[in-house]
Amino acid sequence: MTLKSIKIGPILAILWSIAVFEACVPAKQLEDSKAREKACNEKRTQLEDDNRRLTEAQQDLKTSIEGLEKSVKELSRDTTTQGNAYRRLNSLYEELTESYDKLLANNERLLQGNTEETRKLIGQLNKLQEDLMQKEDRMRKDSVAMNERQGRLDSLRNSLKERDERVRQLESILGRSDSTVSALKNAVSNALLGFQNKGLTVEQRGSRVYVSMEEQLLFASGSTVIEKKGEEALRELARVLEKNTDINVMVEGHTDNVPISGTLTSGARDNWELSVLRATSIVKIMLKGSTIDPMRITASGKGPYAPIDPANTAEARRKNRRTEIILTPKLDDLLKLLEQINQEAK
Repeated sequence: MTLKSIKIGPILAILWSIAVFEACVPAKQLEDSKAREKACNEKRTQLEDDNRRLTEAQQDLKTSIEGLEKSVKELSRDTTTQGNAYRRLNSLYEELTESYDKLLANNERLLQGNTEETRKLIGQLNKLQEDLMQKEDRMRKDSVAMNERQGRLDSLRNSLKERDERVRQLESILGRSDSTVSALKNAVSNALLGFQNKGLTVEQRGSRVYVSMEEQLLFASGSTVIEKKGEEALRELARVLEKNTDINVMVEGHTDNVPISGTLTSGARDNWELSVLRATSIVKIMLKGSTIDPMRITASGKGPYAPIDPANTAEARRKNRRTEIILTPKLDDLLKLLEQINQEAK
């Protein structure tokens, strides 16, 4: 068979199909990445709202506890005063009862004496009896009031105890979270020690650990294929994350603000698409051959819209071309407690 006898049409059709297939793959990856980025942003917004509500709830609890403590002190002081008054009245009641008994014992003798004097004494006796009944009535009312105050005091003490427990739980969870983040930062720093000062930094910012990798460590210009050195660093980080299963991972791609001219071989048409595709490439390397649950990892791209250096210089653009891997402890216990506090507040 000669070269001239080969039909050209089928060959061109096959080549055209291959080209269409290769163009569709990055587009699908981009759509998946954008969907994950949207879900991640929604989750981050939810966590920020939960964190804000948690801070407000903790402040409200502390304010409420201060008010309860003040009420407890006042009720304790009032209860002590009421108790002293009750004891004085009771003593007086006993004295009056004793006097009344004596008067009754002498009643027969008095009746046999002077009639006028007897009437006076009987009048005094009746007045004394009335006073005694009035004091007894006041004592009963005071006793009821004191019991009511004691009940309110016990209720306030129980409420104060419950709120103290809520604050203790919040502080315990926040303390564990801070401890977890510090330990994670140390573990990551030790694992990536050989890559630091070579385009990689590890920082703790609040309750998160940021692993920042410059473009030169991971990618060639405009490429989404990870260099060998960057792949080694990502595998070391993946080993740490395998041992820390309560850590969520956000991979953010960032670019400079220089527009892409044409379409890159990676399929990216602009910087935003390039940042998303790079984040997706990093996630795939971290998951390959590891036991990390893919549900823990989210890939997103920020393009040129979150620069760390806004200056329009070559050095600033170099800094901005980076990938940030953000490690955040899961806050399931914290969110459950926050939900419980919200339910109680209703």
